[in-house]
Amino acid sequence: MARTQQAAAKVAKDGQALAKARAIRSSARKLNLVAASIRGKGAAAALTQLRFERRRIALEVLKVLKAAVANAENNHGLDVDKLYVAEAWVGRSFVMKRMHTRGRGRSAGIEKPFSNLTIVVKEREPKIKEKRVQGKNPMKAKEAAATPAAGA
Repeated sequence: MARTQQAAAKVAKDGQALAKARAIRSSARKLNLVAASIRGKGAAAALTQLRFERRRIALEVLKVLKAAVANAENNHGLDVDKLYVAEAWVGRSFVMKRMHTRGRGRSAGIEKPFSNLTIVVKEREPKIKEKRVQGKNPMKAKEAAATPAAGA
């Protein structure tokens, strides 16, 4: 089973939302730089970052992220304010091959790569805060519990 099929099966179980874009006109290496910059960020922060990103391809990533957020809200009933980018991966697609004329009747090849992008958004679970004992360092408390008493 391909990775995208595995992801789609996983999304159905875990209450995540998925959006894909196929045949994006950019190399996978360039697209992955933008995708890596939003991994793990909150959806709102990622949208803001992509809106002001200087790379051309960021607009395509922005469209896919908006689609993933819309899927989460409309299809899965997730809270938009709690969403974050759980996964964002890039894969290579086809490559258009063209010829470029050179001097003395020769030619050189040009490759125009395309890529696929998949973004998975998930609802962030609330963090459980531990009660901290006032005036005591928790690290020293662990050390004291681990060492035996002096008189024993």
